[in-house]
Amino acid sequence: MVPSQLETYMHKWQLDRPLAVFDIEATGINPRTDRIIELSIIKLMPPKGEHQLHSFLINPGMPIPPESIAIHGITDADVADKPLFKTLAPELYRLLDGCDFGGYNIIRFDIPMLIEEFLRASVNFSMDGRRLVDAQRIFHKREPRDLKAALQFYCGELFLEGHRAEADALATVRVLEGQFAKYSDLPRNLDDLDKYCNLRDPTWVDRDGKLRWTNGEITINFGKKKGERLTELARVDPGFLKWILKSDFASDTKAIVTKILEGKKIDPIGAGIADQLAGLKDPEAE
Repeated sequence: MVPSQLETYMHKWQLDRPLAVFDIEATGINPRTDRIIELSIIKLMPPKGEHQLHSFLINPGMPIPPESIAIHGITDADVADKPLFKTLAPELYRLLDGCDFGGYNIIRFDIPMLIEEFLRASVNFSMDGRRLVDAQRIFHKREPRDLKAALQFYCGELFLEGHRAEADALATVRVLEGQFAKYSDLPRNLDDLDKYCNLRDPTWVDRDGKLRWTNGEITINFGKKKGERLTELARVDPGFLKWILKSDFASDTKAIVTKILEGKKIDPIGAGIADQLAGLKDPEAE
């Protein structure tokens, strides 16, 4: 988007502090295992929306999968001499400090990816107090997103027998077939499809749901220790929490466990991605 196009629309925004509209390209769609390779930020400034454009190519420190290159066109050679995210993290933190966030699908993808990268860079980046504007959420709220609309869009068929279980189930299969035909990069196996579709439980403290809020306390949400409070485990069985730190758990899970072992208090609001985005309903679930 060129500056003249931005200037055309700025009168429609009512800003009382900077709004950072950003987009991320990555090695994949999993914030835990994938890495950011490109980040572009349009920082809209109050009161009139004057803008700053900042774009970064980032070395992910890992090979870029061919299926990802096919989507965004960024190759290993393009980022070979670019800085790692950890190197850019202080600059990005300052750039985004005090900003609200805007984007398309940022709630599900870009924000979790950004939070995970800052965690890996040991930068205390918080979502507390930030307001979010997600163009995808607006789109889904304003335009038909029901089975009838999906069948017509993906299959070119009118849906005349809706609201009976058999007809709905058959139509859903047709829509899924149409989606797989339309999107060649859509995951084919159920593990990846589950990760692609499954919404997180709002009681989760961390992104993977290994830790859970229970009556204002952080508890274990897996295995034999499920339901036990972290503060109590830190007192009677710290070895279990140290095992988590040495094992294959996400960095935000480990960061929370580390704070508990250090005796630091974690408030329910702002402790994890789910809580940082508390109160935001998914229109597709309505």
